[in-house]
Amino acid sequence: MPQYVIERNIPGAGKLSASDLKAISLKSCDVLNQMGPKIQWVHSYVTGDKVFCIYRAPNADMIREHARLGGFPADNVAEVAAVIDPTTAE
Repeated sequence: MPQYVIERNIPGAGKLSASDLKAISLKSCDVLNQMGPKIQWVHSYVTGDKVFCIYRAPNADMIREHARLGGFPADNVAEVAAVIDPTTAE
């Protein structure tokens, strides 16, 4: 299944409390449960003013629908072409 990186511009994201992050996570999971097993949240990276999420889904439209239903921004949705890490050099 294709994997996507979603860039979400959320001012102050890096200062969100554990409680805030839990609430966002719960909302995302609720929407995912409504949408069914074809879309999966892998994990997210929270930075100063952005959240970068990794999802698996059949297409980018499903990613955008998740964002719309959850009230989350999806400022950039990019399909992952390849994944590399230090073992790629071996």
